[in-house]
Amino acid sequence: MSKKLHIVSLGCTKNLVDTEVMLGRLKDFEMTDASGEADVIIVNTCGFIDAAKQESLNTIFNLDAGRKKDSVLVMAGCLSERYKEELSKELSEVDIFTGVGDYDKIDELLAAKQSRFTPEVYLIDGAERVVTGSTYHAYIKLSEGCNQQCSFCAIPSFKGKLNSRNLESIAHEVETLVAKGYYDFSFVSQDSSSYLRDQNIQDGLIHLIKRIELIDGVKSARILYLYPSTTSLKLIKAIGDSKVFHNYFDMPIQHINDEMLKIMKRGFGKAKTLELLGAMKALPNAFIRTSFIVGHPQETEAMFEEMAEFSATFGFDRLNVFSYSDEEGTSAYTMEEKIPSKTINARAKKLGKIASDVELSSLQKLVGTEITLVIDGESDEHEFLLSARALNWAPDVDGEIYVNDREIEGELAFGKMYRARITELAEKRPLATVTGNV
Repeated sequence: MSKKLHIVSLGCTKNLVDTEVMLGRLKDFEMTDASGEADVIIVNTCGFIDAAKQESLNTIFNLDAGRKKDSVLVMAGCLSERYKEELSKELSEVDIFTGVGDYDKIDELLAAKQSRFTPEVYLIDGAERVVTGSTYHAYIKLSEGCNQQCSFCAIPSFKGKLNSRNLESIAHEVETLVAKGYYDFSFVSQDSSSYLRDQNIQDGLIHLIKRIELIDGVKSARILYLYPSTTSLKLIKAIGDSKVFHNYFDMPIQHINDEMLKIMKRGFGKAKTLELLGAMKALPNAFIRTSFIVGHPQETEAMFEEMAEFSATFGFDRLNVFSYSDEEGTSAYTMEEKIPSKTINARAKKLGKIASDVELSSLQKLVGTEITLVIDGESDEHEFLLSARALNWAPDVDGEIYVNDREIEGELAFGKMYRARITELAEKRPLATVTGNV
């Protein structure tokens, strides 16, 4: 009788890839959604900001409270790595601690009931994954670590310097997944536009684009987490010229005020930002997502208002809003002129409203157009609605489309691409009529 496994992946999509590697090593276990029935419970934690850290700890406590006797609770990932000494001493609820270097050794740790923190980050190379959540889309990790010195970010302190995967390793992983039926890929890392710079190769993403285009069966791809100071106009052109990679640009600029960008140690200014964004926006069917941080130390009201006006008027398709989190180990942590939480909350609320308006404006432009979409399954809204995603959108973050009609014969298949016409918006949900096969 096989043992049962319950696993929770928190935080970013890079964490999800690592969780899928652990699942690949634990295929002999029977997966269960009922944590109280599990023999092994694994939480792959996030340690980026306060809210993520608290979510990780709450998840540990809640799972411990409901688990059965003699089960094993494992704490893995970024939070475990970042605070390994403190947590190993204080969290008696956890049986095994591991960080960001031993995902492919999880079966060995369980067999030995042993905690381990390998000093190197884990880069996948050759490991078999169990891709979750989709039959056609997979995330592909490009690198770990980061060479940037952003004032607010603690990631380099526990993930280290940039460590890029070998290009052929990435190509082999994509080829393996294509052979299993996957055709849509999102390439991710902390700073994707720095890919291969640790190997003295500039514009490594251009090499990636050319290599992935050679793989028969890849129909759709996008790159997430571009960094302005390492994104070139040449790279933007390469994406624009690609027949496989969408004109999808996920570039967290974090601010637009020149002085604040210097305080944040972002390594670029407003002029470079506008140049890059302008080049992206000029491409056909461009989709631009960004992120802003409100309430960083020394952010004046005038600086915030400049960011708010820019975010409202540029024409982004999506934007995320983050409230500044005071993280030990960062240069911002020791800065003076901290912004009161009440002010941060007020700014976040205002920018959040702008973000909502920006998304609505982007969606309204779709009405009356024909797009390529993928049907993911039945919607949670109604049994007669199907849940779909525009093929160029990133899964999970860019929204959902409801398919409520069709002009073709036969049943619509999950995981398949179709042509569809957007007929109207139901609040922020586009309604679509399938018009043909792709």
